[in-house]
Amino acid sequence: MSLADGSHVSDTEVTTAPRPLLLADGRPAARAWSLDPALRHLNHGSFGAVPLAAQERQNELRTEMEGAPVVWFPELPRRLAATRVGLAGFLGADPGDLALVPNASAGMSVVYANLERRRGGEIVVTDHGYGAVTMGAERLARRWGGRVRTARVPLDADEERAYEAVMAEVGEGTDLLVIDQITSATARRLPVERIGAEARRRGVPLLVDGAHAPGLIDTPLADLTCDFWAGNLHKWACAPRGTAALVARGPLRDGLYPLIDSWGAADPYPDRFDQQGTVDATHYLAAPTALDFIGATWGWPAARRYMDELAGYAERVVGAAFAALTGMDARVDVGMPVPGMRLVRLPEGLADSRVTADALRDRAAAELGVEAAFTAFGGVGYWRLSAHVYNTAEDYEYFAERCVPVLGEWARAARAQQHRTP
Repeated sequence: MSLADGSHVSDTEVTTAPRPLLLADGRPAARAWSLDPALRHLNHGSFGAVPLAAQERQNELRTEMEGAPVVWFPELPRRLAATRVGLAGFLGADPGDLALVPNASAGMSVVYANLERRRGGEIVVTDHGYGAVTMGAERLARRWGGRVRTARVPLDADEERAYEAVMAEVGEGTDLLVIDQITSATARRLPVERIGAEARRRGVPLLVDGAHAPGLIDTPLADLTCDFWAGNLHKWACAPRGTAALVARGPLRDGLYPLIDSWGAADPYPDRFDQQGTVDATHYLAAPTALDFIGATWGWPAARRYMDELAGYAERVVGAAFAALTGMDARVDVGMPVPGMRLVRLPEGLADSRVTADALRDRAAAELGVEAAFTAFGGVGYWRLSAHVYNTAEDYEYFAERCVPVLGEWARAARAQQHRTP
């Protein structure tokens, strides 16, 4: 389970379901969201879910914007700057280092667009990296006339093995390291703190993909040495869509500019990101409402603890259902586990690539009424579960009882089709 500081203790053998979280008036936590009750929402980690309180606050802000746009837009940079202060405190960052961007990938793209080659033009990534981010690194390497080096990190690698695998690819020609704080496809941590300290010693810029970190890890930047970090607030922190932070530290910070030039271009970093023409920025201004709602209702430490305990219970229940179906252990040995997220191995024939994993996600939503995440790593398919405060043990018991048998049938059909294909 997760501790108050956001660390994780393995609880694969948890057998007791945690008691569901309730609102102050005794209603289920899910009543604070507008999620369709006809679906089971078991994939918070992909797109998040926005509490009604934050939705209502954003609607109020939009009404204000549309009521007096000539007043709104000149005043907007000041309001965004004030919002950045609160968000920086939540992340454990200096407000002067934090710029607002639409998502983590946009923050990474800002770095790619502004960073200059200094050595051999090599960029080091890992085989756990988010596809769009890795594609951006490859594009930058082509522009530099360099290449991308991929560190192979076994799924079960502990901190030491993961660190050694990454640093083995860093050499005299390395101009940039791109490392996930929490991996998307494999739901594990990478030792970014240790990598960051060594990268700083060697003078190699480090860009951390922290897409999943805000809300899941307490103050994810507090003990992290890096040049750049980008994280989504619209995932675990439940802010409105399009809310993310780019944090830049050190001498390279002042060379970062927004992807779109606007009248704030002459302002210092990060102020130049606060003026982006007529972009609807109400999602940024409503983000503190989402953070405050969870903080005031349950407290973030208690919310994280519940998410992790529920994820551990779900892993056991669903893993046992798959094991009973296939006769094979569905548990996954993840070297540096993450609070609130787990992997369960799928039967052979399901989700063996990103394309087939996404197709399975869409089919499960359409035919099973379940929003779930399926991922692939090394040709193996996984169910990636990510629990939030509105989920309950009954959600995962339903998945084990109703969905696992159907997934087993789909797997058998897929294997039969593969055998028939010449």
